[in-house]
Amino acid sequence: MSYTSTNKQMKVYGLIGYPLGHSFSGKYFTEKFEREKIEDVEFKLFPIASIHEMPQLLVENKLLAGIAVTIPYKEKVVEYLSTISESAKAIGAVNCIKVEGNTLHGYNTDVMGFEQSLKPLLHKHHQNALILGSGGGSKAVQFALKKLGISFKVVSRIATESDNSITYPAVDKSLMTNHTVIINTTPLGTAPNVDDCAPLPYQYLTSAHLLYDLVYNPTETLFLQHGKKNGAVIKNGYQMLVLQAEENWKIWTNPLI
Repeated sequence: MSYTSTNKQMKVYGLIGYPLGHSFSGKYFTEKFEREKIEDVEFKLFPIASIHEMPQLLVENKLLAGIAVTIPYKEKVVEYLSTISESAKAIGAVNCIKVEGNTLHGYNTDVMGFEQSLKPLLHKHHQNALILGSGGGSKAVQFALKKLGISFKVVSRIATESDNSITYPAVDKSLMTNHTVIINTTPLGTAPNVDDCAPLPYQYLTSAHLLYDLVYNPTETLFLQHGKKNGAVIKNGYQMLVLQAEENWKIWTNPLI
């Protein structure tokens, strides 16, 4: 199936975040455009050092029709939007923006990508989860786990006032044993920093555990290697990224959305 703009005017799609040295979206969409013979389109990377550069970015790129949002702006970008979908509002984070003139519509497709890629791996004993990180990606994961009926605790360097929030030193054998799903939503372990991972007592992992890392590069982060070594089921974030990228494309190109 191919998509060709009817007015032959170039349309630009892009990714904002910082840094963007190992962007999934740039390579994925460039290859998609070539493979599907989608004409009059271009995908650009916009590594903005501050979200305050957003208005100027829009002024300088009048052909922008859609924007993907990554770390660290999924939450901060909300204040610049004209409208926001109900689910994105409930999550508190946006990773997809549809641009219509001066109007910016915000959506969250991370939830769909994560949920659909996680569900086939779940078993009855996967009732409790640890979510590593508290940023925009974490908020999407929290939303998805609530939909799936999985209880969770959020693990971060600094605990918030939430009953679900704990710090890394609080994760002990009991928590590891009782929380058989562990999801890394932080950038820890992303290339080139492949020797990084969250400080957990990995020796308590078993074959009953499921480890999911939103990071996709490298294919097996140190976090996932710890899981594999102890017999856990592991999955990286590649499929999630593909699913949300395709959902972004539907939103950007469908006039009814």
